[in-house]
Amino acid sequence: MKIGVPSEIKEGETRVAITPSLCRRCVRLGATVMVQKNAGIRAGFLDAEYRKAGAKIVNTAGKVWRNADMVVKVKEPQTSEFKYFRPDLTLFTYLHLAACPDLAAALVKKQVLGIAYESVESCDRYLPLLKPMSHIAGRLSIQTGAYLLQTQHGGSGVLLGGIPGTMPGRVAIVGAGNSGAHACRMAMGMGARVTILDLDARKLEMIDEEYRGGVVTLMANPGNIELAVRDCDLLIGAVLVPNAKAPTVVTASMVRTMRPGSVIVDIAIDQGGCVATIVATSHRQPTYVKYGVVHYAVPNMPALVGRTSTLGLTQATEPYLVQMVTRGIKRALAEHEGLAKGINTQGGKVMNRQVAKALGYR
Repeated sequence: MKIGVPSEIKEGETRVAITPSLCRRCVRLGATVMVQKNAGIRAGFLDAEYRKAGAKIVNTAGKVWRNADMVVKVKEPQTSEFKYFRPDLTLFTYLHLAACPDLAAALVKKQVLGIAYESVESCDRYLPLLKPMSHIAGRLSIQTGAYLLQTQHGGSGVLLGGIPGTMPGRVAIVGAGNSGAHACRMAMGMGARVTILDLDARKLEMIDEEYRGGVVTLMANPGNIELAVRDCDLLIGAVLVPNAKAPTVVTASMVRTMRPGSVIVDIAIDQGGCVATIVATSHRQPTYVKYGVVHYAVPNMPALVGRTSTLGLTQATEPYLVQMVTRGIKRALAEHEGLAKGINTQGGKVMNRQVAKALGYR
């Protein structure tokens, strides 16, 4: 098998899909690994390390894409990469097709086998390849939000932890999944007053037990969301519906009630966002202000910590990649139900029911 690792070209992206250690393992198992020149440099991995691990360093993205049986990436292919699609190509990466109709159409047209990290399931039906990035995004959302609350960034000048004699800042987190739970942990560590909302009472019970009642837990109905949004200094949108577009749970009228200089960080932006006033931003221009509220919605937020993100992602993808190398792609998909759940496109069709529904495919 020939594995191709092109450089990530999404704006601000610093991660790489394979580390030198994972490259070494794949080569020892019989794969040929082609890594584009300087693909890992922003995550702290040099070409010399990949060469030592047995990889072939290739000068251009075109050579990587055209000569690989399977291209392994981090972020979804950008429009300039669509020209490399072909029927005998397997693509293993984050796809988030519910929010990327043009990419879905290109994959279908060229009959690419698209295996999405975010759709792969473990035996207990969790999402093991989404989990590490959700952890990082959750923690970064509080770190980023605290930074944006500073006055020089347009924020209200609130210090989340406060000081003795002052009230700490208020953080509202909508969604208590992996990203929301880690946002909660980070906010509590900073000393903020935290309210977290979710539809799953079990998740709220777990958070209540973990923090011994120190976190306000509320059911995510419109009334409770409205109150939490109005009173917070920092709002974290962390709603996830696997493989589908995120539902809009925070309305524009709710955002209007927030105090000027409050901050919204929408982690769900990869799936379209869960706040009505949110639109995707970039690392170059990460924020904008609407109704006096600072909005942050960078889809590849984990790229801010490229090395940690790369190590976290590749240790999760390694077992699946190794299985495809040792068993072959078709056999691995046939033998591993959880990996097969990752198939989003195949043979000119959208194979994931939720993605097809979101995009209007049969």
